[in-house]
Amino acid sequence: MPAAALTKPLPTQSTAKRSVPFDSPYEPVVKRPLPAGRPREWYVTHNRRLKAMRLAIALLDSGIHLPGQARNETIRSTAEEIGMRPPSDTTCHMVRAFMRYSR
Repeated sequence: MPAAALTKPLPTQSTAKRSVPFDSPYEPVVKRPLPAGRPREWYVTHNRRLKAMRLAIALLDSGIHLPGQARNETIRSTAEEIGMRPPSDTTCHMVRAFMRYSR
């Protein structure tokens, strides 16, 4: 048996039992121009996905780990906390989908 298999893993702090404060104010990543020549719907969907991902990450950081815990009101209040416009029902649905399938 290798020696590495006998060592215990180092303990880590779990964020599941406590909420983590937001890094406010929210600063977006430096944006690059989107590729030209695509249909308008592609750009709308792309931006919606980015917004949903940012919101899903913020919810996970705040201690909301299950899609059932993320109601539309919760998602919208989180968006307000991080300085984002309130998301539509479609974006809220997408946030829950990201939380569901990220495992």
